[in-house]
Amino acid sequence: MINYKKEISNLILNILSIDENEIYENISLIKEKDKGDYTFPCFTLSKKLKKSPKEISDYLKEKIIIPNFIEKIESVNGYLNFYLNKEELTKAVFKEFDEKGYDYGKSKIGLGKTVLIEYSSPNIAKPFHIGHLRTTVIGHALYNIYKFLGYNTISINHLGDYGTQFGKLIEAYKLWGNEYDLENNSMDQMVQMYVRINKLCSEDEQVLERCRENFRLLESKDKYCVEIWNKFKTLSMEEFKKIYDILNINFDSYKGEASYASSMDEIISKLESKGKITESEGAKIVNLDNEGISTPCIVQKANGSSIYATRDLAAIIYRAKTYDYDKSIYVTGCEQDLHFKQIFAVAKYLDLDEKYINGLTHVSYGMYRLKEGKMSTRQGNFIKLEDILNESILKAKEIIREKNPDLENIDDTAKKVGIGAVIFSDLYNSRIKDEVFDIDTMLSFQGETSPYIQYMYVRINSIIKKSSQNVLLKDINYSKLSDEQTYSIVKLLYNFTDIVIDSSTKNEPYILSRYLIDLAKNYSIFYNQNKVLSDDIDERNARLYLINIVGNVLKSGCELLGIQMPDKM
Repeated sequence: MINYKKEISNLILNILSIDENEIYENISLIKEKDKGDYTFPCFTLSKKLKKSPKEISDYLKEKIIIPNFIEKIESVNGYLNFYLNKEELTKAVFKEFDEKGYDYGKSKIGLGKTVLIEYSSPNIAKPFHIGHLRTTVIGHALYNIYKFLGYNTISINHLGDYGTQFGKLIEAYKLWGNEYDLENNSMDQMVQMYVRINKLCSEDEQVLERCRENFRLLESKDKYCVEIWNKFKTLSMEEFKKIYDILNINFDSYKGEASYASSMDEIISKLESKGKITESEGAKIVNLDNEGISTPCIVQKANGSSIYATRDLAAIIYRAKTYDYDKSIYVTGCEQDLHFKQIFAVAKYLDLDEKYINGLTHVSYGMYRLKEGKMSTRQGNFIKLEDILNESILKAKEIIREKNPDLENIDDTAKKVGIGAVIFSDLYNSRIKDEVFDIDTMLSFQGETSPYIQYMYVRINSIIKKSSQNVLLKDINYSKLSDEQTYSIVKLLYNFTDIVIDSSTKNEPYILSRYLIDLAKNYSIFYNQNKVLSDDIDERNARLYLINIVGNVLKSGCELLGIQMPDKM
């Protein structure tokens, strides 16, 4: 499809000898109706050309030879506004869809590049609670988005399967293992043990020391400790898989923290050889003042045990060697901002190619909090994600049954609608924003929600099915698509690829979410203003082809977010 931004940039470059990027990067879409489609602000050129922005825009307007794809150009207060030829744009969109079908919007900008995305990464022997939702759905959406753009994308579930917490659980098992039935409701049983041992640790320092010793023994491959650790891990993975199956998520790698335990000595040795290790109260640390970070990074505890920062450093080395990545993204909460600044800084001392260092990216997000305060597994203060998902499915089923009591496959539809509602509510705002968890708001089926988008998609499918027509591109009379509301939809369809690219560039799925709502709303207005199955055959064909593209983009876009589309509702 024509890159209009690029073509407009070339029109300006034909007149002015200016750096191409300076022109291209400043051309933007106009969101207001009736003011054009693209604009170029001439203010950035004023100092260089020693002319006012208005003089520059007036000059360019007079000098540019208008090509077929441009309807007109206007100079407005230093802005050069371009109006695209409506019919030419519509033809370009329809032609692209005719060639690509459901792959409409896909790009190859990522070909030859590898992106790693680490997300979800729950802790073994801890419940998959609502706090894990954000990393899981944001990460999965980014995984789909990068893949859609042609990148070789690898999803990594860096399981929290190592650390002092397992020393605590092992101690709990030693003390009370015969009191708990781990074969039934295993996660609930492990949580009860974890809460109980944490309470005891807070009351008795000797118990805490035994827990630390258990973890040291686990690192030393003590047979009993490893056996109990494996038991906790197996039971936990069975529980996690249930959640991933509900969300329809799979990972390319489940390589967790424990996988890198054997590389600790290598990391410490590399840092010591560079003179970067100092001791503080028996612990080994890396001072990062030179990197502008006042808090040093601890790489080994005073008792000789490893710490998760060191395991993250070992993972970076492993991933660089294994995947030769161009970008390595970590999707975690903003509470870990300092941690990732530290390990990205320390990674510079590990003899890695600059490409791998530059590719390290922390995609942080605001936290979910209960109305009562912060969630804590230690205190048993959390909401299980499985309960939320199941409740959303049940509520969706009730609503659908009221609207369509005879609907076939209602369970499948309710699952798609209910799960979609939870995912979309998380992805509709910028990831940086903190969210106070409110189940009523999350499960609302009114307003700007995925059920609204799904309903528009179902309506489109219903119309297409009712028409019983397979409209071909050669059957389109473009003069039947000249009204402003149709053009608004065509512009949105044209921008689909750019929206996905923008979502990847900023690592912000909400850009795509807002776009899909905008497209669904514009379709609704179009539907109310135009009879799709018109008696005029040319009108009918043109409108059917248009809404077919809309339906495909709604489905494709939602699937990028991790939301499945029902056939009926």
